Amino acid sequence: MTTAAGALRAPGTPAGHDDRYKWVALFNTTLGVLLVSINESILIIALPDIFRGIRLDPLVPSNFFYLLWILLGFMLATAVLVVTLGRIGDIYGRVRMYNLGFAIFTVFSILLSVDWLHGAAAGAFIVGMRLGQGVGGAFLFANSPAILTDAFPSNQRGMALGINNIVGVAGMFIGLVVGGVLAPVDWRLVFIVSAPFGILGTAWAYLKLRDNGIRTPARIDWWGNVLFAVGLTLVLVGITYGIEPYGTSAMGWTSPKVLTEISSGVALLVAFSVVEMKVDAPMFRMSLFRIRAFLAGNVAALLAAIGRGGLMFMFVIWLQGIWLPLHGYSFSVTPFWAGIYMLPMTGGFLIAGPISGILSDRYGARPFATAGMVAAALTFVGFDFLPINFSYLPFAALMLVNGLAMGLFASPNRAAVMNSLPPDQRGAGAGMTGVFQNSAMVLSMGIFFTLIISGVASVLPRSLYHGLVAQGVSAKTAAAVSHLPPITSLFSALLGYDPIKMILGSATLATLPAHSAAVLSGRKFFPTLIATPFSDGLTLAFTFGAVACALAAVASLLRGSHYVHAGAHAAAPGDAARQTHVAAAPDAKPAPVRTGAAQASPDRVEAMEEAPAATGPAEAGLAPAGSAEAGSARAGQ
Repeated sequence: MTTAAGALRAPGTPAGHDDRYKWVALFNTTLGVLLVSINESILIIALPDIFRGIRLDPLVPSNFFYLLWILLGFMLATAVLVVTLGRIGDIYGRVRMYNLGFAIFTVFSILLSVDWLHGAAAGAFIVGMRLGQGVGGAFLFANSPAILTDAFPSNQRGMALGINNIVGVAGMFIGLVVGGVLAPVDWRLVFIVSAPFGILGTAWAYLKLRDNGIRTPARIDWWGNVLFAVGLTLVLVGITYGIEPYGTSAMGWTSPKVLTEISSGVALLVAFSVVEMKVDAPMFRMSLFRIRAFLAGNVAALLAAIGRGGLMFMFVIWLQGIWLPLHGYSFSVTPFWAGIYMLPMTGGFLIAGPISGILSDRYGARPFATAGMVAAALTFVGFDFLPINFSYLPFAALMLVNGLAMGLFASPNRAAVMNSLPPDQRGAGAGMTGVFQNSAMVLSMGIFFTLIISGVASVLPRSLYHGLVAQGVSAKTAAAVSHLPPITSLFSALLGYDPIKMILGSATLATLPAHSAAVLSGRKFFPTLIATPFSDGLTLAFTFGAVACALAAVASLLRGSHYVHAGAHAAAPGDAARQTHVAAAPDAKPAPVRTGAAQASPDRVEAMEEAPAATGPAEAGLAPAGSAEAGSARAGQ
């Protein structure tokens, strides 16, 4: 018998899976996800060199647009498009869409490295190319989990998706180090470094990957796609601009522009939800949320991403703006060393992810994912007890445990979500999961920055004024500087600039006595000044993170026991025309996997062996075409 791609399958081999191909799929999709996740964070450390290279001051108010969009545009494009491209993969082929995404990502990586412009024009060019790179990333993110789910049997998906997911999450921390190493040499290396791997991955995917999934011909849901893309874009853009200052306010949450963007976006998303319940082939399958494992897994992932997303920025600012200067590092080198000092968290991800994925294949996702979120919540509490000028060993230990906890959660949860999906909805389901996680990252950054700025804004102006006056700065100048938005100081620290030198200016420093100028531009003045207000903001942020992770643990606990959608045992795609998989009925839990003559409980499926190649639907554990069960399943779709 041959698969849809024409590959031979030996008798008795599980339909749609072979040992050699599944490893090719794992390594290629993991390479794709790793490249995308590295590029999500690589600019955090590299931004100072990029802005110096294109001769653009990002802290000038008129240039703040470029700072935000170069940093966040990639994430926004990925978040908005991932669910659409997952659904398109279900219709036209997941491997085809994945391979196209690899090519798009590679082309825009190359274009980013050949920017010959300077100033605002260069900034606009990079923003545009980053958005294009994000489109390619969305193709890869949307279809990778579905390709792996098609390639691996259900009793190995936790391991496969665990490796893929954890390498992706770890890539965000690896990007910090890579950016810190390459950007000082040449800022263009930050972009071109992805190109050789992108070319390799594109060619490899084109030659070796094949569509093992069930393709579902359907019309594209244009109304749903437009409403979702515009609505989510408005919400995420509103959140992004909400952390900008507005008038005399430290943040822009009261800005009419921000309020209009968020309210309009929410209204469009509500309209989108109504449309999706009425069209024949919706982009966003609302019926999938009736699958308990899918709903609980996505809620848990959303809350975990909200708790984790802004954490990296808080640690970067904490290290770069306070801890590293107090320990003798100049501001210019703090971006690189911040990435180095955060490596224990990456190590935790890489250790726990694959192990928990393998164990969840046998015992189910609930114990590991729930325990991971409980442990993550406790680490947030532990971070809150650290002094602002901590000893590194307990900080590193907490980072390691936090990485282990997040890894313990992420792999089993992703595998459980994908196992709960009908085979013909894996692309759409993976895209829905991706949009929750990527949107949560942007939302989390908005929340964490808001909490930090709220803590800083109430104390920093007074502290800054008195500190400057004490060093001989005129009261008028000190008053003007102290009323600058706190985000200016925070982003100065994030970019590796000396915040006092940036906001006070070299000309003012030159008029002061040498001793005062040395104190103000030294490594201790700003960190000491901001330590107390920043600590207050961190307390709010860590409390929020702990609550979000605790709620994620509750959601994970409610997912039910080990569950695999019966359709996950479908025979080869080439046989799909004569078979009907069992899907979740709209008013009930999904049908359980059958093992022999006995039927397992809907919430507990212990027997997860892949069905052998079958001569008919019943032999593969599938509802016979035309049966009442199959008819109900089709109606639910």
